[in-house]
Amino acid sequence: MRLARLLPLLLALAAPVAAQERLVLGLSQEEVAITATFDGDDLLLFGAIARNAPPPDEPAQVAVTISGPVRPVTVRHMERRFGIWMNTQHVEIDAAPSYYAVATSAPLEEVLTHTEDMRHSVTLPYAIRSVGNQVLNSADYSEALMRLRGRQGFYRLMEGEVDLQQSTLFRVRLTLPANLTEGLYEARILLTREGQVIDELTTQIPVFKVGLERWLYNLAHNLPFLYGLLALSLAAGAGWAASAAFALLRR
Repeated sequence: MRLARLLPLLLALAAPVAAQERLVLGLSQEEVAITATFDGDDLLLFGAIARNAPPPDEPAQVAVTISGPVRPVTVRHMERRFGIWMNTQHVEIDAAPSYYAVATSAPLEEVLTHTEDMRHSVTLPYAIRSVGNQVLNSADYSEALMRLRGRQGFYRLMEGEVDLQQSTLFRVRLTLPANLTEGLYEARILLTREGQVIDELTTQIPVFKVGLERWLYNLAHNLPFLYGLLALSLAAGAGWAASAAFALLRR
């Protein structure tokens, strides 16, 4: 009887220890500064898969997402009526990231199952939230937003762009467009095996204006009246300077 009680414990001790895997992440830069000459930037994410035992035979895969600040968006549908383009319907999308990129180490279907994709909101259709709309075919509006921002370079899917070496070291380079929205950007790295997520790591990347751009931005939002006076003064000064220059040229 005592042996029967001890048998499960003995079997557990005799069984091989499953490999515990976790992600270790590094960034080429801790923040992105938007200056007057900012025309986009490259962000390098790199890291490793730390283990305490040999990995299983099934290969590991890595998925990386970068998400910008989330904002509500109104998507309008225009139709030509009586020779004039008019807004006929619109859909309020509750939350859409201003920037969203997904990079994987293999084709997406090899990295994540559909269930895991939906559970962890990895791909763009699950990162956009649009609920409570009464418009027919409201999903078409979300797809239109994805197409539009995709053409503008704000939404990207990069399958196979994560360089994964010997199922241990990984790196990926992401290109950020010039007209980024300010705020905290969230980087997520997911470690998967056989389509299942086994570890996830999240970090934030601040993206903010600096220097004169930051001062003007704060002035416009915190002291709009003073900002308006400054803009009028600069415009009047520029007009007076141009008038004086033309007067000198006529002499």
